[in-house]
Amino acid sequence: MQWEDTSGWRVDADALRLHLMGIGAIKLHLHRAIRGNPKAITVRREGRRWQVSIRCVDVPAKALRATGQAIGIDLGVGVLVATSEGDLVENSRHGKKAAAQLAKSQQALARKKRGSRRRRNAVEAVARCHRRVANQRTDTLHKVSRMLVNENDLIVHEKLLLANMVRRPQPRPDGTGSFEPNGAAAKTGLNRSIYDAGWGTLLSMIAYKAEEAGRCVIEVDPRNTSRRCSNCRFVAAGNRRGADFMCLECGHEDHADVNAAINILEAGRALQRSAA
Repeated sequence: MQWEDTSGWRVDADALRLHLMGIGAIKLHLHRAIRGNPKAITVRREGRRWQVSIRCVDVPAKALRATGQAIGIDLGVGVLVATSEGDLVENSRHGKKAAAQLAKSQQALARKKRGSRRRRNAVEAVARCHRRVANQRTDTLHKVSRMLVNENDLIVHEKLLLANMVRRPQPRPDGTGSFEPNGAAAKTGLNRSIYDAGWGTLLSMIAYKAEEAGRCVIEVDPRNTSRRCSNCRFVAAGNRRGADFMCLECGHEDHADVNAAINILEAGRALQRSAA
């Protein structure tokens, strides 16, 4: 349920109550103080729990002190974030770690009789597993985004078209009524890893935290950032071999994602200079 204006609801932060038209006062747990003017809310159910998101306008900025630092970041599946400083943030893979428990809960749900009390409990068990994974992923992304915003005045990342990246491959008819292999199974696994990493959520968190803190975020074209040598600028597909980078021209070696992050930072600086 959504209320896109201020009619029909009111938040009493002092009494910890949410007043909804036709429902009344509901006890509310605020995980942080409301800043700005509340303008809209979204109420949704997660298992047996309810969650309210309050959207505010005219939120006062909390500018952070300048650090003089700039950083480029490259997002990946094996390594969640690689920085131009050489730091690697490993991907926690919360969804993959919980896959066995989730499968077990779903199998238990499938065996329960519809409408029974045990089925309701099994439904809640599945929802609880999904909720735990989502909370763990969100917590990780909040910590990473906060670290990047606190420590850097400029953050540069690739402009990722996530909808295109997770698009299913087109079928390949072989002319006989069947289909040729199109890599759909492998692509499904990659898509699952991309969703589990939460790239879109991380970039969104970086954007709004940077805006509040007075930091600058720049998106750059991702073309050739992983193929270009950060030392001599030579571009070749053979420069990258999995997680390793070795330039075929000058012999420069580095972690492939760190090399890409350095190129991303340089592209961001170039855009910043051209706009000045």
